[in-house]
Amino acid sequence: MSDKINIRQENSSDIDSIRSVTEAAFRNAAHSSHTEHWIVDALRKSHQLTLSLVAELQGNVVGHVAVSPVSISTGADQWYGLGPISVLPEHQGNRIGSELTRKALSELKAMNARGCVVLGDPEYYGRFGFKVHDGLLYPGVPPEYFQALSFNGNTPVGAVSYHDSFNATGN
Repeated sequence: MSDKINIRQENSSDIDSIRSVTEAAFRNAAHSSHTEHWIVDALRKSHQLTLSLVAELQGNVVGHVAVSPVSISTGADQWYGLGPISVLPEHQGNRIGSELTRKALSELKAMNARGCVVLGDPEYYGRFGFKVHDGLLYPGVPPEYFQALSFNGNTPVGAVSYHDSFNATGN
């Protein structure tokens, strides 16, 4: 990809584009609830979007990443969940998702977050330092797909839960 990707905070004029990008990105995904666009909307509406970054190419939104707080049953705080991450299908495989992930992690570190969790492909997210940690779990999913990245070297134990917005099924 020769064009420069611009990654920036979302603004109100991006909301429809973010919804379209997210819906398109997950439309044919095998391991998807196909509700990710509603999840992002619900996170925004409930003021749970800690970060909402868009990837812009030639003035068009082609990717998005949401970051929101998570709860850990043992009370550890300042931990966040990465995702949904969305890239338009025709732009997937061009490192846009990687750039969004790196920027989100960089911004979390700058906010003095303690760490980040992600539910996804271990091979893909391992490139960013995510790994499985015994004792930190997300119930109901194969443990190898739930990974964490500590920014201070300390990974808590306990069950992680996401905001109720992740149960969104429509507007």
